[in-house]
Amino acid sequence: MQLTQIHTLSARLTLVSGLHIGAGDNEMHIGGTDNPVLKHPISNRPYLPGSSLKGKMRSLLEWKSGAVQPEALGWRQYQAAQGEQKGVVFNILRLFGVSGGDQLDEAQARELGPTRLSFWDCDLSADWVKRVDDANLMFTEVKSENRINRITGVAEHPRNTERVPAGAEFDFRLSLKVLDGETDLLPTVLAGLKLIELDSLGGSGSRGYGKVRFVDLKLDGEPVLLPEDPFRS
Repeated sequence: MQLTQIHTLSARLTLVSGLHIGAGDNEMHIGGTDNPVLKHPISNRPYLPGSSLKGKMRSLLEWKSGAVQPEALGWRQYQAAQGEQKGVVFNILRLFGVSGGDQLDEAQARELGPTRLSFWDCDLSADWVKRVDDANLMFTEVKSENRINRITGVAEHPRNTERVPAGAEFDFRLSLKVLDGETDLLPTVLAGLKLIELDSLGGSGSRGYGKVRFVDLKLDGEPVLLPEDPFRS
């Protein structure tokens, strides 16, 4: 088993609708929103954590595989899979790894190899930050929401949710390790990115939040396209 190459996928991740990835409620701010977005501790600008991208892509690929479980797929699910599904699950494990709860022996660990995908945190692009600063605008917006009482028709329980607005641009990047003699995992990665475009990132996706596009996608500096239909990949 030999590492032969590390590919880099990069793109401009553009928000089609407002995005909310929550910062938690560990702090209380007078006059603050009910649901603040995650911000960088130094720049205080919103960013996309690589863990959110990784978790979303893995979840969608696991659903696509048909082997989805309440917990992330692991070695036990791989051993139980049959037919074509076995290879699909194995590719997911090679890309994303297994949890610490999977106790692999040396032969199993060698068969699986190291986790192939590494996700980077995505900062706001410098160009978009400059446009916002030049226009004297904010990096986030606050969206007011409520619940409608089905009987009275009256709005109840108002709440404010902070979002990164539509049009915001982030620098997206991930790396893909390639080992000698193994099948090409790039089609699975590209299918996963397309699934994210078709679904959403962050919270409240069913209410229209978190729609994104990967613009100007490149593999090692060369243009590459996402599949039109990820279910055929």
